[in-house]
Amino acid sequence: MFALTDRIALVTGASQGIGRATALTLARAGAKVAVAARSADKLSAVVGEIAAVGGEAAAIQMDVADATQIKAGFARVTEQWGRLDILVNNAAITRDGLALRMKVEDWEAVLRTNLTGAHVCIQQALASMVRQRYGRIINVTSVVARMGNAGQANYLASKAGLIGLTKAIATEVASRNITVNAVAPGFIVSPMTAPLSQKVKDDLAARIPLGRLGTDADVAAAIVFLASEEAGYITGHVLDVNGGMYMA
Repeated sequence: MFALTDRIALVTGASQGIGRATALTLARAGAKVAVAARSADKLSAVVGEIAAVGGEAAAIQMDVADATQIKAGFARVTEQWGRLDILVNNAAITRDGLALRMKVEDWEAVLRTNLTGAHVCIQQALASMVRQRYGRIINVTSVVARMGNAGQANYLASKAGLIGLTKAIATEVASRNITVNAVAPGFIVSPMTAPLSQKVKDDLAARIPLGRLGTDADVAAAIVFLASEEAGYITGHVLDVNGGMYMA
């Protein structure tokens, strides 16, 4: 386990799935973790899980589609712990549909949450990171942003945009000892894939060289590595966690 003793982290979309697993893994590595999402009840449960493993956490009820809520959430973190060292941009939504029929509202909602929300979170995080000349930013993108997928033009645009955002910010802040990377999960057992039928899941697994769907713990481990000191010479990189489904 990479040591993150006394580091301060904020994870968006932390109430379930990859975000929850990441928050728990960061806490086990020694970080104090602000868990952010829309559901107060689910966040309270995650804070309890972190406390149960001896960690320290704070629940931040926050919708990343709302810049005002983002600013208030980050202010709470700095008020409580004085700084922010690690940001994990994980919050995301889907509004799937074929491009020909996709409503503008569905396009804008997905871009607002998945891409614009991440950008605003980065702006808020950099206020602390630039001043302290240290930071780790990890954006959660997706394998489908690397290889394409029908019926998800808005989602893919947002996740591909995150890759571009990662590289742009990495270039801007490298001189301040701030690294910015992305993790691109493949098909992961999560609330997002839960509605899929077993046949679809089996068909997906058959397309993956390692022969299985990934777990949220697989992705969390990659994120914690990129948040660690050991990853200090890695920036602007997209780490694929997909069982070999896509090989760049």
